[in-house]
Amino acid sequence: ACTGIENIDEAITLLEQNNWDLVAAINGVIPQENGILQSEYGGETLQGPAYGPTSHSTAASSTPSSSSAFRHVVPSRQIVERQPRMLDFRVEYRDRNVDVVLEDSSTVGEIKHILENELQIPASKMLLKGWKTGDVDDSTVLKTLHLPKNNSLYVLTPDLPPSSSSSHSGALQESLNQNFMLIVTHREAQREYNLNFSGSSTIQEVKRNVYDLTSIPVRHQLWEGWPPSATDDSMTLAVSGVTFPCHRLTVGRRSSPVQTREQSEEQCTDVHMVSDSDGDDFEDATEFGVDDGEMFGVASSALRKSPMMPENAENEGDALLQFTAEFSSRYGDCHPVYFIGSLEAAFQEAFYGKARDRKLLAIYLHHDDSVLTNVFCSQMLCAESIVSYLSQNFITWAWDMTKEANRARFLTMCTRHFGSVVAQTIRTQKTDQFPLFLIIMGKRSSNEVLNVIQGNTTVDELMMRLMAAMEIFSAQQQEDIKDEDEREARENVKREQDEAYRISLEADRAKREAQEREIAEQFRLEQIRKEQEEEREAIRLSLEQSLPPEPKEESTESVSKLRIRTPSGEFFERRFLASSKLQVVFDFVASKGYPWEEYKLLGTFPRRDVTQLDPNKSLLEVKLYPQETLFLEAKE
Repeated sequence: ACTGIENIDEAITLLEQNNWDLVAAINGVIPQENGILQSEYGGETLQGPAYGPTSHSTAASSTPSSSSAFRHVVPSRQIVERQPRMLDFRVEYRDRNVDVVLEDSSTVGEIKHILENELQIPASKMLLKGWKTGDVDDSTVLKTLHLPKNNSLYVLTPDLPPSSSSSHSGALQESLNQNFMLIVTHREAQREYNLNFSGSSTIQEVKRNVYDLTSIPVRHQLWEGWPPSATDDSMTLAVSGVTFPCHRLTVGRRSSPVQTREQSEEQCTDVHMVSDSDGDDFEDATEFGVDDGEMFGVASSALRKSPMMPENAENEGDALLQFTAEFSSRYGDCHPVYFIGSLEAAFQEAFYGKARDRKLLAIYLHHDDSVLTNVFCSQMLCAESIVSYLSQNFITWAWDMTKEANRARFLTMCTRHFGSVVAQTIRTQKTDQFPLFLIIMGKRSSNEVLNVIQGNTTVDELMMRLMAAMEIFSAQQQEDIKDEDEREARENVKREQDEAYRISLEADRAKREAQEREIAEQFRLEQIRKEQEEEREAIRLSLEQSLPPEPKEESTESVSKLRIRTPSGEFFERRFLASSKLQVVFDFVASKGYPWEEYKLLGTFPRRDVTQLDPNKSLLEVKLYPQETLFLEAKE
């Protein structure tokens, strides 16, 4: 990483020459800043790069007081230019965090420029705080601040008025995240387009997209339907006043007020140039004497091509939509199917499904400034065999590295997902080495970059490298499928065991509940029986206490002697006054546990049911005098 040496044998040789002293080996190939070389001639010093330590010992000075001298030995290896040091910044602004990765040769102003695009805040209104050192201005070079690799900063905007209320800020943020559908009618072609844009898209971006669809340059577009508040093309849709979720617009070609005779005879060719500063477009090509769409030997179609991706798109899905549309317009409809969404979503689609459904992830890195781009896209990436193979075995995701902001954004994503080594490899790629094709395989612990394919390749070589990556992936996939099947089998057995255990528990619980209900019912019936017995016993005792005393045999009054047989065959006798009422006999029988509601009292000769007689009559009247034998019989 420090020396840029990629040959392991060369690195080991340098370490052996320096007795495996890492610092000495690095100093041997990288010049040290502000080094001082002492010559062999007493005390004289030479300012210059110092190389050391050397492998040769030097003779001692002629005088004891003179210091040791070092011989200036040029290393045998050609000095490698020091690789730039990358610095990571986490910048906080209100409720947002922005990650910025820059070389240490960059300035503070470049950080502000990136933050201006991310936060939509003018750099002149921005105060960047959190530096460890004192005075820092926009021209300060980061290297001079001696910063660590990871830094935390925050942004203050004292000149900007604060938001009126937190609810307004929340509503604005919600509008920026919403998707607006613009129904644009092309007046001349009588055609309607349904276009989806995020609330963070600007009116200028809408007009550029409409130019791609209608071939009407932005300067020639005549619009109807924009709200009165949409006065600036740099305004976002969220604040422009367009209707959510749908808004209708009409666009046509603006007629030129003055036309030359040549322009009236022959339609001019529009040349649309998009500059980094969103400046004016070129005038009509005919004004420069261009004939048949040629301009200084360059075809107008090449000059008119829009950027593959907007420079500061907040939504990666919207950026990929524009990338796909522009790619189709340049190279035709036969091209890989690019995944529309964030890189994280592409990871989810490729790596985190079932093992049988997983695929490799192919990341295509485009660069418009590379001389290899057109050939690679048209002849290799759009070849039917490549397109078919990619669609069957890969999830293809694309990014445009032409603009510096997009390049920095991808390097940040690359560092987060693949590590600094892969990010450094991509960072050191020169423009003419683009486009790049990264083949990524998802593994259990991390994502592995299997191959980095540069643009200087052929269709056959590209196919062979894709197939080689597929072989590695297939071997890993088979292992994953086996592990997944075994895991699912174990889970199925566990589920079956759990289900059987659950059913057994439910059966045990049902049985226990039935037993508990039965016990409760028995207890309830027992309680009722006891209550009834207690009630009957209370009634019996009450009746027993209410009976008149039994007359003696020597009584002078008429006495009736009754002998009563129970259903069990037992007999009990008692004497009653002949004048006693029949109810007294009923009470006596009930006091013995045979209530007349449940039992009937039968006479023998003649057989009759005594309980049917009037209980208020005397024993004499019902002819139970002087003695009688009666039988107790349970009522049906």
